[in-house]
Amino acid sequence: MVDPLVIAGRTFSSRLVVGTGKYPSHEVMKAAHEASGTEMVTVAVRRVDLSAKGRESLLSWIDTSRIFILPNTAGCYTADDAVRTARLAREAGLSNWIKLEVIGDEKTLFPDNEGLLEATRILVREGFVVLPYTNDDPIACRKLEEAGAAAVMPLGAPIGSGLGIQNPNNLLIIKEQARVPVIVDAGVGTASDAAIAMELGMDAVLMNTAIAGANDPVLMAGAMKRAVEAGRMAFLAGRIERRRYATASSPLEGVIGR
Repeated sequence: MVDPLVIAGRTFSSRLVVGTGKYPSHEVMKAAHEASGTEMVTVAVRRVDLSAKGRESLLSWIDTSRIFILPNTAGCYTADDAVRTARLAREAGLSNWIKLEVIGDEKTLFPDNEGLLEATRILVREGFVVLPYTNDDPIACRKLEEAGAAAVMPLGAPIGSGLGIQNPNNLLIIKEQARVPVIVDAGVGTASDAAIAMELGMDAVLMNTAIAGANDPVLMAGAMKRAVEAGRMAFLAGRIERRRYATASSPLEGVIGR
């Protein structure tokens, strides 16, 4: 494991986090997870029947021997609701980790950063490892980190929009000031979007619709795996300087006849 992702002391070799919703079937979801190489998947606590057993249970289709389950407070519109949902996930034995969402608007699904910060403080005090989904706002991300978030998860674009990275400069500022991992969450539409996020220096990318909603989710999952890996490699390698004019690939010095 040359370049692992470490969150709250836990190490992952994959920097791609994927969801479990919107797939045409559990079989397709499982195959997509395998193709993606992910080691962490999100599960929306309020949208999953935690009492279901056997093949009817979504959880039974997740290979927990290699994939870590990250419960998600999707669908919560208040801090109190999000906190209750996180507690339910922990009581159900899912995890003390939580992908924290407090949604502020039904149309845009943008986060309510005030409620998000409140819920983060409460859950951190209760021993949760909190990964909050937030706007691409450097100030909001800084406050969440100060409140004890184990990572910050700014959106690339609105949830499910597929618009790609809309504000790369804000993401660069967030990453520059952060002392915890920065995970781009939401807005990725295709493999190039994931590569761009990683080339910017983000620590990981989280996506659901971009894979589950593709014409071939399994094939797209494989593409996303390679895009995240390529983007990370390109970031570590360091891109060339942008120049206004051309620069010859072969130096002219020493050319015969000049």
